[in-house]
Amino acid sequence: MRLYVIGDVHGHLDQLKAAHDRIFRDGGRDAVIAHVGDLIDRGPDSRGVVEYLMTGQAQGRPWIVTRGNHDRFLPQYLLQPDWVDPGLSSKLHWTLHSGLGAPETLRSYGVDPTLSPQHMLAQAKRAVPAAHVTYLASLPLYFLHPLALVVHAGIRPGVDLQDQVEDDLVWIRQDFLTSTVDHGPLVVHGHTAIQTATHYGNRLNVDGGAAYGRPLCAVVIEKDAVNLLTEDGRVPLKPEKLPCD
Repeated sequence: MRLYVIGDVHGHLDQLKAAHDRIFRDGGRDAVIAHVGDLIDRGPDSRGVVEYLMTGQAQGRPWIVTRGNHDRFLPQYLLQPDWVDPGLSSKLHWTLHSGLGAPETLRSYGVDPTLSPQHMLAQAKRAVPAAHVTYLASLPLYFLHPLALVVHAGIRPGVDLQDQVEDDLVWIRQDFLTSTVDHGPLVVHGHTAIQTATHYGNRLNVDGGAAYGRPLCAVVIEKDAVNLLTEDGRVPLKPEKLPCD
């Protein structure tokens, strides 16, 4: 039994396809692949990423895509234009926050982000396919596999999975990242960008920072091993201790 997991994509379609190719070489074209979310923002082709994953799933590929915090921004903007994500410490709107990547996402759909707010919204409503809005808004919050729990940001330690709240699953950081408790399944997550995929024993962070110019990580999880997939093959990921251990 194998599970493949891909980190935060952030609009990098070419990197996503390359990660899939590494997986196909390792496990065949029918490999089960989970994606930890953050499909959109910052990179150049958010539209292409969404279309590619939607098409693959529609064709019956065994691909799972969980919802990232960035995946909430575009659909909420179109469905509830004044909405500000409660997880943002800045409390700034998606289109006004300089670091979230709204301009890149809007441009990928042919929307001019320099327009006035009213005209930009009107153009976005015409340009973004309704199917993309529905898809992003309906992504599952987690994927529980016999080998791991895949979720975008992490979980609230000590809280049963069915009692976890969405804001934690897509936004949590320190309370999860610093916890050394056994969560039961290995928790595979992204959201917090690091240099490359890293195994911490109770969790596995697969956000290698593709949003910031680093490679998109793809890992393979088996019963007794976790490996990073590179162009040269597998690289073992051994559990590292947290600084607070």
